[in-house]
Amino acid sequence: MRVSVRRLALYPLFAAQRSGALQSPFLHQISPRSRTLFSETGVWEKDYRTETRRKVEGWWHPRIMAQWRKDAVEESPHKKKFYVLSMFPYPSGRLHMGHVRVYTISDTIGHFQKMRGHQVLNPMGWDAFGLPAENAAIERGLDPEDWTKSNIQSMREQLDTLGLCFNWDREVTTCLPDYYRWTQYLFIKLFEAGLAYQKEAVVDENGHSWRSGALVEQKLLTQWFIKTTNYAKPLLDALQDLPEWYGVKAMQANWIGECTGCYFDFKLKVNGKETGETLSAYSSSPETVYGAAYLAILPSHRLLHGSSSVRSALQEAFQPGRDSLTDITAHNLFTGREVPLVISHKETFDDYLDTVVGVPDCNEEDLSVARALNLSWASVLKTREDGTQTLINSEEFSGLTRDQAFNSITQKAKEQKVGGYLTSSKLRDWLISRQRYWGTPIPVVHCGSCGPVAVPEEELPVTLPKLPSITGKGASPLEAAHDWVNCKCPRCKGPARRETDTMDTFVDSAWYYFRYTDPHNAYRPFERHLADHWLPVDVYIGGKEHAVMHLYYARFLCHFCKDQGLVGHREPFRKLLVQGLIKGQTFKLAGSGQYLKREEINFTDKEPVALSGGRVEVTWEKMSKSKHNGLDPQDVVQQYGVDTVRLYILYAAPPEQDILWNAKTDALAGVLRWQSRLWQLVTKLRAARQLGDVPNPRLLKKKELAEAKKIWENKNYAIQEVTTHFTEDFLFNAAISRLMGLTNTLSSATVRLLQHSVEFEEALAALVMMTAPMAPHLASELWAGLCQVKHPLSPILQHEGDVLQQSWPTVDPEYLEVPDFVELSVLINNKSCGMVTVPVQVSKDTSRVQQLVLESPVGQKFLRERSIKRAILSPRTALINFLVDE
Repeated sequence: MRVSVRRLALYPLFAAQRSGALQSPFLHQISPRSRTLFSETGVWEKDYRTETRRKVEGWWHPRIMAQWRKDAVEESPHKKKFYVLSMFPYPSGRLHMGHVRVYTISDTIGHFQKMRGHQVLNPMGWDAFGLPAENAAIERGLDPEDWTKSNIQSMREQLDTLGLCFNWDREVTTCLPDYYRWTQYLFIKLFEAGLAYQKEAVVDENGHSWRSGALVEQKLLTQWFIKTTNYAKPLLDALQDLPEWYGVKAMQANWIGECTGCYFDFKLKVNGKETGETLSAYSSSPETVYGAAYLAILPSHRLLHGSSSVRSALQEAFQPGRDSLTDITAHNLFTGREVPLVISHKETFDDYLDTVVGVPDCNEEDLSVARALNLSWASVLKTREDGTQTLINSEEFSGLTRDQAFNSITQKAKEQKVGGYLTSSKLRDWLISRQRYWGTPIPVVHCGSCGPVAVPEEELPVTLPKLPSITGKGASPLEAAHDWVNCKCPRCKGPARRETDTMDTFVDSAWYYFRYTDPHNAYRPFERHLADHWLPVDVYIGGKEHAVMHLYYARFLCHFCKDQGLVGHREPFRKLLVQGLIKGQTFKLAGSGQYLKREEINFTDKEPVALSGGRVEVTWEKMSKSKHNGLDPQDVVQQYGVDTVRLYILYAAPPEQDILWNAKTDALAGVLRWQSRLWQLVTKLRAARQLGDVPNPRLLKKKELAEAKKIWENKNYAIQEVTTHFTEDFLFNAAISRLMGLTNTLSSATVRLLQHSVEFEEALAALVMMTAPMAPHLASELWAGLCQVKHPLSPILQHEGDVLQQSWPTVDPEYLEVPDFVELSVLINNKSCGMVTVPVQVSKDTSRVQQLVLESPVGQKFLRERSIKRAILSPRTALINFLVDE
């Protein structure tokens, strides 16, 4: 990474403080005349100014990072684990604000769970293979490995500047041989289990370039697939046992589809002779498989267009626009019966199917086709007097009901390994072949005698060869590496050729969460006891755009690893937290849609106008350089500071919603004010304890004691609410609002309470501790000032360690001893008019409380004949305020 001299000049203070951590270009210059810092000098500044904030962040940044590393090394194995995982990034070389959002969330959760006494794993790595690096290498004439490693170094430095506490000792990089060796190992396990196979398929199934939209010539190539359809039903059923995932469970279920049918395997024959071709055909009614009359394929099927040995026979029989009976028969490996192969007149079957079993007994269309082609078939269904259908002419399954036969036939087909796995008509197997260089080599060699043979495990990894250049044209670039391609067959030792396709990068990311649990293991992908200790991931955080395919593949691989005995559970993720986008304001010329920079627009009028002339459309879109609406995280942190950016991201919207980034909004102003108010609370307490009186709670009068009780109640309520938000719904914006409410309560306290109240002290301590996971630098300095207050009343302030080493505050037991009823103050137009007793269980329900008040003597006296405009039930105190017409 090239760092400008200007940037390096910003932090001479930290140049020598590297100690294993990359230093931060976002830390700020401290001038010789800068204000003092309490942690450094013991002098407390009265106000939290920009200059103070910069020094606070500069001081605490390396200390927080160092403490996290120290705690990771010294973790007790007896602690309960917590695994928080954010989706690892592609190393593009620059962080964007979306990265800042997801990693701020994971870092906040990590600090919170550590304060709760958990052993926390918050790892980071790099999804480092893929087409962007290959394209960049082609454009610049570089090695994609050098390009990728340079970008990783740059992004690591940027992540460090944000004060993010990752377990960097567990870093994984998918393009390094020590990682993709085990990706290849897992592929071989899939291959040995019969789940990795080859067939001809279209290279570009969409027909258009994903980047430019240009029409692409489609080619049939023999490519590698993973038979994920075998796991469709278990993956669908397992969703029921998972907590709700912001609508993602429904997306997963929709992707899989209703698993009401299965595939059966058939061997193709021409003139009674086997061709060696195996064809899998979908049956929507597997229990009726003995009644099959034919097998149907689409006119677009690969058998008619690829290199199949039956291609010529199919093309000879094909008659466009009508069902075509061929001379090819299909031998059902389950029933042992043969049926003719038919080329359908249809352009599509249901969903994505291209091969189906035709059973006239249960489908009118199948019956019509069979009759038109004069085919014979066995009738397999018989209807009883009660309407129940049973099987006939189905060997040992005859006499079973359809439901019984469905289960028995599919189970036996699975046992015989000839199909039977329940899946949907819309789900396809996973095409993992890529005709690219920069990816994990598929560990297979092709032998003329033995066919495809897996590379022995002891010869892994199959490393990528160095190529003098990558053109990006024609077949896989690996074809050019002749010395690498030509090899010996591991089985017969004869001449063979390596597979030149590389794997889809989704394969790399389908198991990285496992590797984090044991990242340096040189003998296996991971030790089972370590994976079983850490997994499932407690909270998985990432964008909703990855909530279908990546999540489906990751879940599939975990199910497979469970069946292989590699892990003890099926589902890899317990909770999923999807985060929305951070959008920036965009300006487009009306009509042309050209994106404009702010400096190209005149904002003086009510409506913005382009300087070049023309009306401007203002919208909010995903941040992008091309749209001129992006923000460099470095610039944002330089301007506002790390803690302010973190608080804004957490406060501006719930995680799953988009943030419309606007520095003029109340959210940014609100978190800036709140930080100053927190600082003022510590300043006021320190000042009150300097007044000379020795603190004595017995000096408090009745009114002051009532105020102290109110503070105590608000403290406990805040602890209860914030803890729930951090553990259940992850509404960090609501948590901050609750802490702001507690800040308001403490800010209104009298000087005598500050002098003599232990309740104020403990509430302020709890407030600072609950702020710490979200704004760690500010909270660390506040805690330092709080713990050195004169004459502390609470033992909490005498605990050793910085704020992030403290135990998360808990609700006082007596607060949980909730009475059956609560006394509620009734106000009318903000004036008190009496008290009403209501049951605790309805005390938070505005409509029920309003009804009970109206029925009470107070309500009958003051509200009976008045028009109520609105009733406001306080969320913090036992109070309801009726706004009425005077």
